[in-house]
Amino acid sequence: MSVVRFLLVFPWTCIALTLCDAFGSSGIQSRATSVPKSLALSTNTELPTINRNDDKEKVVIIGGGWGGLSAAYELSKNSDRYDVVLVDMSSRVGGVVRDGFRSMRGDHKAEAGQHGFWDQYANIFRLLDEDLDIIDDALTGYAEQGQYSPNGLEAVWPVYRNQIPQLPTGLAQAAYTRFEKLPWIDRVSAFPLVLAFSEFDDSPEAWERYDQVSFRDLCLRLGVSRRCYQEAFEPMILTGLFAPGAECSAAAALGMAYFFVMANQNAFDVRWCKGNIGEKIFDPWVRKMESSVTFRMSTKVTGFNVSTRSGNDGLRAKITSISCVDTNTQEEVLLKTDQVVFAVGAAALNAMVQRSPELSTFPEFRRFANLRGTSVLATRLYLDKRITTPYTANACWGFDEGVGMTMFNIGELHSDESLENLGSVIEVDYYHADSLLVMSDKDIVKKVKADLSTILGVECASTKVIDAAIIRLPRGVNWYFPGSYKSMPDVQASSLDSVYFAGDLVRSRHGSWSQEKAFVTGIEASNLIQGKPIHEGVIPLPKDELHVAFGRSIVATFQSLLGRPGRGTSATTPSLFDFIF
Repeated sequence: MSVVRFLLVFPWTCIALTLCDAFGSSGIQSRATSVPKSLALSTNTELPTINRNDDKEKVVIIGGGWGGLSAAYELSKNSDRYDVVLVDMSSRVGGVVRDGFRSMRGDHKAEAGQHGFWDQYANIFRLLDEDLDIIDDALTGYAEQGQYSPNGLEAVWPVYRNQIPQLPTGLAQAAYTRFEKLPWIDRVSAFPLVLAFSEFDDSPEAWERYDQVSFRDLCLRLGVSRRCYQEAFEPMILTGLFAPGAECSAAAALGMAYFFVMANQNAFDVRWCKGNIGEKIFDPWVRKMESSVTFRMSTKVTGFNVSTRSGNDGLRAKITSISCVDTNTQEEVLLKTDQVVFAVGAAALNAMVQRSPELSTFPEFRRFANLRGTSVLATRLYLDKRITTPYTANACWGFDEGVGMTMFNIGELHSDESLENLGSVIEVDYYHADSLLVMSDKDIVKKVKADLSTILGVECASTKVIDAAIIRLPRGVNWYFPGSYKSMPDVQASSLDSVYFAGDLVRSRHGSWSQEKAFVTGIEASNLIQGKPIHEGVIPLPKDELHVAFGRSIVATFQSLLGRPGRGTSATTPSLFDFIF
C-alpha cells in the first residue's frame, strides 16, 4: 500500500516546464508546413560576415532558454578558448515566456505562465544560490497547494518536508497527501502501476518499450478504475504533459512521475518565482556572462552552410556558417562557426527540417519532422478588489473536456510593489488548449472569470475585471506523444560533426525533467564541446531509496531468470509490458 498514491499526488508537476526551450524561440519560424523551394532556408555565403576571433573556437547557440543559456554559461567560463554567440529571435533572453507581453489596456507586463522550481532541481538551485546569489530574492518559500474541479476542492498537497516523521517514498505520499473525495477503493486500484514503475528504470530500453503505448492504455490494462483514472490520472497528464493521457507516452508519464514525486518524500515540494522570471533570474544570469558571450537578440536563423570532408570513416559533414536576419533592421549577416548548439524545442526543430534542405539531407534531422507541440493559453486577470485564495498555486480539472488548467494568485506569489495598490491578480493557464485559442479576447476573459468564480465562489463572482492579459501559444510546449522518443535528439548529433542539442526534449541519462533537464543538457553539451566527460560538473539525482532499489532488483532478478538481460542490454524475453500488451 505504500505506493498506491505514487502518481495520484502528481497532477501538475510540469506547470513550469521549460517553456522558453519548448517554444523554440530561436527564431526558426514554427509553422510546420511545406514551403516552396524558393522560400526554403539556405545560406547565402556572400552575406556580410560578423567579425569573430579567429584565435578562438567559434560556437553558435541557437535558442536563449534554459538549455541555451546553460551551455553559454559553461562555455563562458573558458572564454580564452571559446568565442560564443547566442542567437534568439526574442528581444530579450528568456524567449516568449518572459515579460514581453502587455495587458489589454497596456498598463501591466505579463508573461506566459508561472514558473516553479521543484526539490530535485539541484543544478538550478546551485546556480541561483552559489553562482548568482539570488535564490531567496528570486524564489518563494514552500507552501501547500490545492487541486480543484467544478465540484470544489479535490486534494491538498502539503509541504512534504515539514511532515513528521520522514517516511519512505510512496508511503510518505500516501500518508500525507489529503484527498477530499476520491474513495480509497479507487485509489487502491492504482496499485498495479507499481509494477510498471518498478520495471521502468529510465534506460533507453525501458523508454523504447513503454513509449509504444499511451499512459491511458497502460492504466486501463493494469486495472486502474475508471473514476481513479478520470479524477486523478487524466488531470495529472493534462497539466503535467499538456495533453490527454490517450495522447501521451506511458514512458514519459512514468519517468516524469518518478522525478517530480516518487524520488523521495520531498520531491513534490516546489518554490515559485517571486516575479517575472526574466527580471528575477535571466537578467542577473546574463549580466554574469555578457562580457564573454555575445547575445544577438531579435535575430532569426535563416539558413545553414554545410560542408563535407573525408575522414577515416568516410565523408563527414559539418555546419560551417549560419545566416541570420535582424528582425528590427532586416539586416542579413553570416555567422561563421566551429560548433553549433541547437537549444530549441519540438516546433522549432520540426520547422528547421521543413525549411532547410541542408539539414533535411540527413535522416537524423528528418526524424525531427515527426516532433510537434501542443497549445497553451496563458491568461492573467486584474480584479478591482482583493479576494482570498486558500492556496496560492492550484491545479484544476473538469472545466473543459481534454483541457488542463492551473491557477495562481500572482499578487501573493510575486514581490512586486506595482501590484500592492491593485486588487487581486490571478493567473489562469490552459493546456492542450487549441479549442480555446480560437475564442475572442472578450470571450476568453469572460470564460476565465466564470471558471474562477466556480472555484472561489461569491467573493470572486462579485469582483470586476479591470484589465487582462491574453497570451496564445499555438503548439507552444513539447508533446510527448506515444512513439515520440525515437524522434527526439541526443545531446550530440551523429550525422553532423560538432553539433549538439540542449533542452527538455533531449534524450539524456541524467533522469531530470523540465527546466532542470534543459539546464543539465546545456552543461552536457558544453562538456562535449570542451572534450570533457559528459556528466562533469552535473549534480546527479539522488540514488533510489532502499526499498525502491530492492523492488527494481527483484524485477531485474525475475527477468534474468526468464533469460532477459539486465539493464542496458537488448530485450529477449517477455517483460511486464509484454504480458499486458
